[in-house]
Amino acid sequence: MKHRYLPMTEQDQKDMLETIGISSIDELFSDIPEKVRFKGEYKIKPAKSETSLLKELGRLAAKNINAQDYASFLGAGVYDHYRPIIVDHVISRSEFYTAYTPYQPEISQGELQAIFEFQTMICELTGMELANSSMYDGGTALAEAGTLAAGHTRRKKLLVSSTVHNESHAVVKSYADGQYIEVVTIPHTNGVTDLDKLKEMIDGETAAVLVQYPNFYGQVEDLQAISDIAHENGALSIVSANPLALGLLTPPGALGADITVGDAQPFGIAESFGGPHCGYFAVSKKLMRKVPGRLVGETNDDQGRRGYVLTLQAREQHIRRDKATSNICSNQALNALAASVAMTALGKEGIKEIAYQNIAKTAYAKQAFEKAGFEVKFGPAHFNELVVDCKSPIKDVNKRLLEQGIIGGYDLSLVDENLANNALIAVTEQRTKEEIDAYVQELEAIHA
Repeated sequence: MKHRYLPMTEQDQKDMLETIGISSIDELFSDIPEKVRFKGEYKIKPAKSETSLLKELGRLAAKNINAQDYASFLGAGVYDHYRPIIVDHVISRSEFYTAYTPYQPEISQGELQAIFEFQTMICELTGMELANSSMYDGGTALAEAGTLAAGHTRRKKLLVSSTVHNESHAVVKSYADGQYIEVVTIPHTNGVTDLDKLKEMIDGETAAVLVQYPNFYGQVEDLQAISDIAHENGALSIVSANPLALGLLTPPGALGADITVGDAQPFGIAESFGGPHCGYFAVSKKLMRKVPGRLVGETNDDQGRRGYVLTLQAREQHIRRDKATSNICSNQALNALAASVAMTALGKEGIKEIAYQNIAKTAYAKQAFEKAGFEVKFGPAHFNELVVDCKSPIKDVNKRLLEQGIIGGYDLSLVDENLANNALIAVTEQRTKEEIDAYVQELEAIHA
């Protein structure tokens, strides 16, 4: 056998060719004219031995800059949080990492129970009545929420706050285009949604108001006021929430949200250079039958024993296409499991403590930057991100920081030209006082 991981032997190949009545693989392509067949050599490197290839890949991987060796202040949706070591031990078990989809509940009870636990914990965090088995990521979850709202209200306009992550905003627009839904951006004032503008813009065609909590700039939005405005006009209130922040902040479900979505990455899921991660999707009971993806339910078998099953699958693979609420065909089961293990390991008090540390350390960083003469933009209610005017192009600042072992903040000029020289700096529980001070000192040195 020439290839270690390909099960087909030369005899297997010969037997198959004989069975279909041809003598060579080339005959399979006999219908393709010779003149259009590629005759040259591909411009790729020659094949290497396994040992040589592993060495080359190792050298390439070693060039990556990571949060283990550097102090990372880069957030903007993906964060360096504490990951309990038990997470990798559990998700590395073969019965979990090889399980794809639990179509047969009688042999998938462990997987189904893990998903059920994830759903339950998401409901507890968000204050919502029901959650699905997970989505691909926070951005697609928000977009699915928007299309759900449009279908439920039979309206064709979404109002999206400008303080929603720009990438999530773009995903919402992509989904909306296919459904002929208009997406209108609500401006912000001092880093939070402008409520007066929202009142002016909302009308009888608005399906939902979409906001982020805490928002892209780390500010805490007035969810109750936003939900009230939405409901007074017959629209739904949709919130994209950082689940870790909900360890301390009032949950969206208690502030009028109809749909709460987000990304579970802060709980036990590695940054992994941007993904894959795990979106969550939670709703009030009135929207139960319109939730995209899978729902796992608890039941009893004919002997009275507790069991778990897939239920209320409203995706196009299971019901008539024109009745489907979504075409999402899977869930992030392994990453949902990672989030569940992390939440279980931390417990309610642990999640509260980590959320508190994010707030406290961000407050310390704010004071340190201001004391050094750097303006911190927007209001006082920060979760774990700050907008800091670094007085120089962020690209240059971050290059200097990197030389000192620091991964700098997100360059906000990529989002808003009015925020040139401003960085979105994430301060999680992982950052130490010494690392924060080093960041500030390096900024001071640049302008000395």
